[in-house]
Amino acid sequence: MKHIHSNADPPSCGVKIIMFQCKASSMQKRVAVVFDSAGTLLRMYRVAKESATGVVLDNIQTTLLVAQKPRRALVIMNGDLESTILSCPQMTFHEFLGKYGISIEISCSSSPIGLDEAYGVIQKSSVCVGDIRDVISIVRGRCPDVFYLAAGIIVDTEESTVPYVLSTGGRMYSKTPATITELKRMGADVFIASGDGYHNLKKLALSVGIPMKDVFGVASPREKERIVLELRNSYGTVIMVGDGMNDILALRAADIGIMTTQQGDKRPQVLQDAADRIIDNISDVKDIVRQVLS
Repeated sequence: MKHIHSNADPPSCGVKIIMFQCKASSMQKRVAVVFDSAGTLLRMYRVAKESATGVVLDNIQTTLLVAQKPRRALVIMNGDLESTILSCPQMTFHEFLGKYGISIEISCSSSPIGLDEAYGVIQKSSVCVGDIRDVISIVRGRCPDVFYLAAGIIVDTEESTVPYVLSTGGRMYSKTPATITELKRMGADVFIASGDGYHNLKKLALSVGIPMKDVFGVASPREKERIVLELRNSYGTVIMVGDGMNDILALRAADIGIMTTQQGDKRPQVLQDAADRIIDNISDVKDIVRQVLS
């Protein structure tokens, strides 16, 4: 069995506990496949705007921006982003959340940070709706056929600042639907464990035929690891498929950890070392499952 922990652990957060319930019939299942979403099922385009300078960073890895400092957290918005169009650009982000009743969640953090602590930083921040609009507009311009759109911020609780405003957009890889369909036809159970919010994951799950009871959103690296370990109690083989540092613990915990490189950006060596297999096309997961079942 692979080692589960490492000194190079990724950003994590403990803001949400997901109780996994296995299906009664799962004891007869031989294979469970757990997918990350962004970068794994979806090709992503990510933009960050530096709050202090206004400089826009293209194609960034949000988890690496979080990991740069010891007390940072990625905060995502739950709600319709169209409400940003209706708001005054000078309205603060804090005022915007209150006016439209938009909730926030911590997707990942470089150390345990509570939602109240993050919200306290947001209350003091001058980040405004115009900043959110800017990054959303850039993503839409670069991804006109965007399937998935999200926005959020990075808070630094040590410095009590919001250093970055973020937006991400994505579309399904062309082989994603057929891969999921074939895995289920072969008898594998398919799950999603993602740091993304349920608002966007619901659309993705419905598009590929994965029931929401098998979708785990706003999942930290530790929660992904726990989901994989609990699945191993009920399945002969558990396969984790991911592409980022927030997947590293789950890749190690799985019977077979698969890292995908189809997003195209460079991944740290420690992440590559955590994987049993590295693939450049999601459709290759079918061949690996077929080998397990043979």
